[in-house]
Amino acid sequence: MSTVYLNGKYLPMEDACVSVMDRGFLFGDGVYEVIPAYGGRLFRLPHHLQRLQDSLDGIRIANPLSDTEWEQVLNELLQQNAATDGNKHDQSVYLQVTRGSAAKRDHSFPNPVTPTVYAFSVHIPAPDPDVTEQGIAAITLDDIRWKYCNIKAITLLPNVLLRQEAADQGAVEALLIRDGRVIEGSASNVFVVRDGTILTPPKGTQMLPGITRDLVLELAAQHNQPCREADIEEAELRDADEIWVTSSTKEIVPVTTLDGKPVGAGTPGPVWKTMIEQYRHYRDAVRSGELN
Repeated sequence: MSTVYLNGKYLPMEDACVSVMDRGFLFGDGVYEVIPAYGGRLFRLPHHLQRLQDSLDGIRIANPLSDTEWEQVLNELLQQNAATDGNKHDQSVYLQVTRGSAAKRDHSFPNPVTPTVYAFSVHIPAPDPDVTEQGIAAITLDDIRWKYCNIKAITLLPNVLLRQEAADQGAVEALLIRDGRVIEGSASNVFVVRDGTILTPPKGTQMLPGITRDLVLELAAQHNQPCREADIEEAELRDADEIWVTSSTKEIVPVTTLDGKPVGAGTPGPVWKTMIEQYRHYRDAVRSGELN
């Protein structure tokens, strides 16, 4: 039975309840984070907590916990759930903060109100060998989301509809086009490779600043791999030698088919193979305790 954290208590998931008046339920008024943990060690926790803080600031919720308190809460949650299975397998932690519950439904902020804090963890499955060998299919769709996609908000209905459209067409991910440029995926950041250079769209309000995205840029710089942030026109996307999508739990995934047509040679490319090796070396160093 999985243990969750809710408002200061650790309890079985089946026993966790929030008020039907919670603004997360009524308005989607909240933010979230997803943090992988390898071998019981939270992966790039300071970066995730900074993004959480930025999201909370963006919707004007005071952070209910300090960074130290967040670390204590999440580590205890990991330990309790790892103990259930008798090992410290790789887990993904989901945490969510909503504005809280109020006596009546009103669009304006209630005052006073206490935020609702919820977290749970689940096992991260091993990478699918078929993806490593064959890559995934993606489609392009118009970006129908709001103007503040840099906030990791729980209001994800546009992303849900976009991802489902991809699934309906037999694809794994939707790459979103706005004003003629690729922005990101429905649940991922996007990279392309052209003539050996890795490109990814620059940060801004139209996209989520991905933790894995930033790590890819760090690793590329460390290993002298040409890499830069730049706007990517739709035509450049379609003419790319390689396309990847990144996320905290999926890591770096090669896109080998776009809108039914092969990307490059139609197989995971050589730059991706180099980058995923570097990424996994970094990840395994965190798992073993060599890196924090």
